[in-house]
Amino acid sequence: MYYLDYQATTPLAPEALGAMLPWLGGPGSEGYANPASQYRAGRAASVAVELAREQVAALLPAGGQVHFTSGATEALNWALIRGAEIAPGGATGSAIEHHGALQWLEETGADLIPVGADGLVPPAAEAVLPEGGIVALMLVNNEVGTIQPVADYAEAAHAKGSLLLCDTVQGYGRLAIPDGPDLIAISAHKIHGPKGIGALWVRDGVRLPPLLLGGGQEHGMRSGTVSPALVAGFGAAARLAAERREADAAHVARLWDIAVELLADWTINGSTLRRYRGNLNVRREGVNAVRLMSDARDVAFSLGSACGSGSGKTSHVLRAMGLTERETHASIRLGFGRYTTEEELRIALGLINEAATSQLRFAA
Repeated sequence: MYYLDYQATTPLAPEALGAMLPWLGGPGSEGYANPASQYRAGRAASVAVELAREQVAALLPAGGQVHFTSGATEALNWALIRGAEIAPGGATGSAIEHHGALQWLEETGADLIPVGADGLVPPAAEAVLPEGGIVALMLVNNEVGTIQPVADYAEAAHAKGSLLLCDTVQGYGRLAIPDGPDLIAISAHKIHGPKGIGALWVRDGVRLPPLLLGGGQEHGMRSGTVSPALVAGFGAAARLAAERREADAAHVARLWDIAVELLADWTINGSTLRRYRGNLNVRREGVNAVRLMSDARDVAFSLGSACGSGSGKTSHVLRAMGLTERETHASIRLGFGRYTTEEELRIALGLINEAATSQLRFAA
């Protein structure tokens, strides 16, 4: 299989796996201890959790606290549900937010901020933001890779006494996270860490109530037994991302150039300038993308968000950008990164092109 779906998840880094193994608690190991316990093994597990917290926080703005969650979806729900209690003046967010935020915004009747054909929100000065409420704006869109002006929106939100929630899942570890957000959601498995672990960063001074009650873990902010293995894997992945940021960025830029050259017959969806280049969302007139996935079965790519792939609906992101139903049905998302080789990319895109050309030839 040629894997081109890095936005859905990324391969686990060997370094992250190595960091997890001592805490999985096999026979003869003390790594299974509960980090909330006060005996020696429990304290050792707690130290591992706090080290990982520092590693994860190193990629985030100063002046806040990292609280581990089961993933970014939980972090987004926590931020919105409890954030609305301390900022009750209403909410808004972009029309292309992740489902974890968008569903809550729609169900609460929030007015959404539209995006242009390039997948970008308007300047913050032109957006209608709530007074004393909450604004949700993701840094890098998970379907088309566009990079939003988060710092500008945070400044505009603060001018109205509102909080800014930023979903940085697709940008964390890849781009510098801008100053300004009050709440930041992140995930480990998008940066070569394990699945089942994420975090919510809360700016100092924001008194966000807990979403889960119980034993008062995570400094009283998120109850439930913390997994030292998952947390250690997250920390190792974050440390590796910091060390490899320049090398990873250069590698992704090279892969982007190759992909754009090989997909000359395809149209790129979204801005090509304000974009994370490990995400390439493209369409080709007349192609049926669902059938293409079957015809190019040796290549793993997607039609959009993995979270919405089973709904049967076309991408809400592409629809919000103004694409027609025909254009959305002809669109695919390709994602590549650290462990994608140039040779693998060329072969995979060759298979996609071959399948698309065959499909169009038989349709003619």
